[in-house]
Amino acid sequence: MNDTWSHAAARALVRPLVGTAIRPNHITAVRLVTGAAACALLAIGGTRAELWSGVLWLISAFLDRADGELARLGQMKSRAGHLFDYYTDVLLNAAFFLAAGINLWHGAPGAWGLLAGFITAGSMLACCLLSEAYENRVATGARVWEGGFGFQPDDALYLLPLFVWLHWLAPVVVAAAVVTSLIASIIAVRYVRLERRLT
Repeated sequence: MNDTWSHAAARALVRPLVGTAIRPNHITAVRLVTGAAACALLAIGGTRAELWSGVLWLISAFLDRADGELARLGQMKSRAGHLFDYYTDVLLNAAFFLAAGINLWHGAPGAWGLLAGFITAGSMLACCLLSEAYENRVATGARVWEGGFGFQPDDALYLLPLFVWLHWLAPVVVAAAVVTSLIASIIAVRYVRLERRLT
């Protein structure tokens, strides 16, 4: 069971849903819709759109915790549900940075902002897919990146709306392009070394 603050809050919220008609996939579907709407509004840009983009993104990020907690509490875990949740996460996380790049493209940063968004989105996809491949290959339940102090690395996604609202999107996307590219490279190296050990 996950012991992060976010998971604990989601667990408390979904506990009354155990035994009802609501299933984890219903929550994942709402996460997908709210996350996609958040990305679309961010790409459009403008004060009001960015405000609601952030609100919807926070809801979507929290629902990412809620679907898994409901599955665990209600003993409703399934391979299909895991894949739906996983690919929703992968696509939305990448889509956020692509939308951020489009947002910057319409503003002063122009083409380089769009390029940074594309690089980050691609690197996010690589990080997620490589991490999943590594964890499946290890098959011990160990994660590529472990958290601490009640947080996991992907809890940083909760900060993204704050950066948008503070108008820090340009430096954050550029920094993300560098950092996610580096992380993807590190995971790729770890995966290659693991394959060499196991073969």
